[in-house]
Amino acid sequence: LFRSHWYTQHYQRYFEPLRQKRVNLLEIGVGGYEDSDRGAESLRMWKAYFRNSRIVGIDIVDKTQFREDRIDIRHCGQTDAEALCQLSDEYGGFDIVIDDGSHLNEHVIETFRLLFPLMRANGIYAIEDTQTAYWPTWGGGIDNPHSSTAFFKSLTDGLNHVEYPREGSTPTYFDKNIVEIAFFQIGRASCRERV
Repeated sequence: LFRSHWYTQHYQRYFEPLRQKRVNLLEIGVGGYEDSDRGAESLRMWKAYFRNSRIVGIDIVDKTQFREDRIDIRHCGQTDAEALCQLSDEYGGFDIVIDDGSHLNEHVIETFRLLFPLMRANGIYAIEDTQTAYWPTWGGGIDNPHSSTAFFKSLTDGLNHVEYPREGSTPTYFDKNIVEIAFFQIGRASCRERV
């Protein structure tokens, strides 16, 4: 059921235990880029894989014409806090979030900060195309402290925050709620060509 994609081997490992459950999955980015007549392939893939679940997609381009049974699509940006909070409330939170949106570093970080606290317990948050964290034209760079990779690396110490108490420091929401962070080599560039 998985399309030929470098991420699917990792998704299979993490998502297989949830396959028969009733999960709410949100995918940021419906596909087809700016072409409003293209997209929703991955949403249909998730619908087939998670047969008892609700699949939701958001996109900055209006792709709502691809709605179908168990697939809801909303027209909004991935950093629209009001729309994301409203959507999360409407669905009672999400078990899985897949960020395949703009891939701009600032958007990736802002979206994570908005959505992760709204997720259901034991949720999985996945981010695709993290190679843009190394592309200066996308807000990244190998030594850029504001890249998405630098941000997520900074959260890894929080996994063990109880082991290194810092006087006067209070653990963050992320410190207390993230239980695993995994980085994977993507194998090849899979989003737009570098500029």
